Amino acid sequence: MDKFIAYTADVEHIPLPASLNDPFEVMSPHPLVTLAVNQLQEHLHTQSAWQHNFGLGTAHEDTSLKAIGKMFGVLVVTTKEGKRGFLAAFSGKLAGGNHHAYFVPPVYDSLAQDGFLNQGMLQLEGINTEVREWKEQQAKGLTPQAENRLRYLKQQRKALSQGLQHQLFESYEFLNTAGQTKNPYEIFGKTPPAGAGECAAPKLLQYAYQHGLKPLAMAEFWWGVPPTSDAASRNHGHYYPACEHKCRGVLGWMMNLE
Repeated sequence: MDKFIAYTADVEHIPLPASLNDPFEVMSPHPLVTLAVNQLQEHLHTQSAWQHNFGLGTAHEDTSLKAIGKMFGVLVVTTKEGKRGFLAAFSGKLAGGNHHAYFVPPVYDSLAQDGFLNQGMLQLEGINTEVREWKEQQAKGLTPQAENRLRYLKQQRKALSQGLQHQLFESYEFLNTAGQTKNPYEIFGKTPPAGAGECAAPKLLQYAYQHGLKPLAMAEFWWGVPPTSDAASRNHGHYYPACEHKCRGVLGWMMNLE
């Protein structure tokens, strides 16, 4: 249970939440959530274990990297012994990795060096290299042979990509409050959304269930510059609900909201 974070402030006098809040609604956060968020944000300001550019101009940001904001989340929990604390998570990857000391791990580690996805990406890279080489041959006039080989390579690339995506979805096993599991296909059907399970909230609940922690309250907030694709959608330090497209089905299963 090494991802359990103890409060630095005295929180024993604060009443516990009556029930776990709905992550799809943004209301005034519980005091324990506010304290957890403040503590996490202080960590983001002061840590030096990894490098990321949030675009905030702080001392620990690597300005040689592109400025990218990130969604973070906290989950207030109690241990079986009644100790109060919280868990922290980030959406997607952070500083190019899935694992950092302060944060819970992903539901499934797609970046594992010996994992099928990494091996498959190496195969795709090899196919892409060969595609480029045959396109050069095609440009030189070796058309019939090049066209046949390119057609075969593109079919092979498509099949490999689809196979990797299918295997990836089958590798995600989301727990619910009863200890049961479902993968994205069982939750969404034939076409799960890309990135399902990589947001902060599913990571937090998965870790809590795996380690016998009782979830009490949660929240997600944006840290850094807004995404370039939709600058109006995110503001630094603001709270946001869990995303509908990727998280409604997953959290509905994990929290028995279905």
